[in-house]
Amino acid sequence: MTALDDLRTIVIGAGPTGLAAAAHLHERGLPFTVLEAGDTPGAAVRQWGHVRVFSPWRYNIDQAARRLLDEAGWVAPDPGTLPTGAELVDDYLRPLAQLPQLKPHVRYGARVEAISRLGLDRLRTAGRDTAPFLLRLADGDELVARAVIDASGTWSTPNVLGGSGLRARGEAEAAAYLEHALPDVLGADRGRFVGRHTLVVGAGHSAANTLLSLAELAAVEAGTEVTWAIRAAAPTRTYGGGDADALPARGALGARLRAHVDAGRIRLLTGFSVRALTPTDGRVSVAVRHGDGSAESITVDRVVAATGFRPDHSIAAELRLDLDPVLGATRALAPLIDPNEHSCGTVPPHGVDVLAHPEHCYFAVGMKSYGRAPTFLMATGYEQVRSVVAALAGDWAAARDVQLDLPETGVCSSDSAVSAGDDCCGSQPAGRGLSTGVSGGLRSAPISLVALDAAPAGGCCAS
Repeated sequence: MTALDDLRTIVIGAGPTGLAAAAHLHERGLPFTVLEAGDTPGAAVRQWGHVRVFSPWRYNIDQAARRLLDEAGWVAPDPGTLPTGAELVDDYLRPLAQLPQLKPHVRYGARVEAISRLGLDRLRTAGRDTAPFLLRLADGDELVARAVIDASGTWSTPNVLGGSGLRARGEAEAAAYLEHALPDVLGADRGRFVGRHTLVVGAGHSAANTLLSLAELAAVEAGTEVTWAIRAAAPTRTYGGGDADALPARGALGARLRAHVDAGRIRLLTGFSVRALTPTDGRVSVAVRHGDGSAESITVDRVVAATGFRPDHSIAAELRLDLDPVLGATRALAPLIDPNEHSCGTVPPHGVDVLAHPEHCYFAVGMKSYGRAPTFLMATGYEQVRSVVAALAGDWAAARDVQLDLPETGVCSSDSAVSAGDDCCGSQPAGRGLSTGVSGGLRSAPISLVALDAAPAGGCCAS
């Protein structure tokens, strides 16, 4: 026993992965506190509450959370139905956060501003692994912890519109004309789109959802126009696997989108890279460069930036992180999820070993763990935190017995694979990882990670 053993683990974020971590910590008898920047559990999920997810309920409920809820007499949703984001919060996350085993340990309106080691900056090595973490909150409060599980996600840090990874010129000045991913086109935000021309930039499922809603709106509201812009030469990846997708709602999404494009209800622009935005007479002019080097300008009323998300690691600037320079995931995880690779199948189920940093007992989990890779699923996050918490409890056999059962997508994730017109599901290059999630291939057979021989010595993770 060390002084650290008496301290709590702090979980950042009360979304699906964060609350799953709390459930596992409770089951293991480890003290914990969950810090949520919003006012409710699942605050980020609530912002896309109008969107129905692709995976049915059976993939969206963590097993430790399920055990706690069942003990309290929870009436589980139909495992085969597809919840909206709002239903995910109201029917699962809120009841979970209200359980007496969790509620006293969840703190709302608590935004983490910085994480360090008590009395040590990033340069100091001596005594580092036995020093508690120090977390400073935006309100000035400071907390100490044995371990930190960062499940804060990436919703608040979307990618920019500029095609080079930098803000397009004038992007900040044109903010009044820009929309975050997944606006509620047919509901609360309808008035901003009726009778107007909207440009949707992005090739992922967020873009597809928004485009379908805009097409539905255009069918009943005169003057409503929809343009879709992607950087790729073809929308094959967005259209997806169709009937080959084991999640029918996901397969149908691409099929419906293709039908609207083919019918001319959605104008598709390919090889489209945003260079500049200029407000002009109540509208916004978007200057673009095409893949062949030519340039043009399109003037619209609204621009939806469905360009994905990126992690914000700035709160951990004083910690020793080993981040892949491309994705911003851990260096060990990055090859398994890199969307640039020719890949089809599944990311090997992974846990504490590939999520660990040189900073002992700091773990980014959930969507944040994937960095810029867009291929994350909730079930993956649940297995991550199960493994991490088992390691914190010293149960290394359980920590390394990582398994996951996910449905086949029927589509590969890489642009390079589909744009070349080749069969994406050919032989896997040696040493390459496989992709997973909303745009990657998944298969139903669980895969076990090879266990290492010994647990790390010392630090927060009990032996």
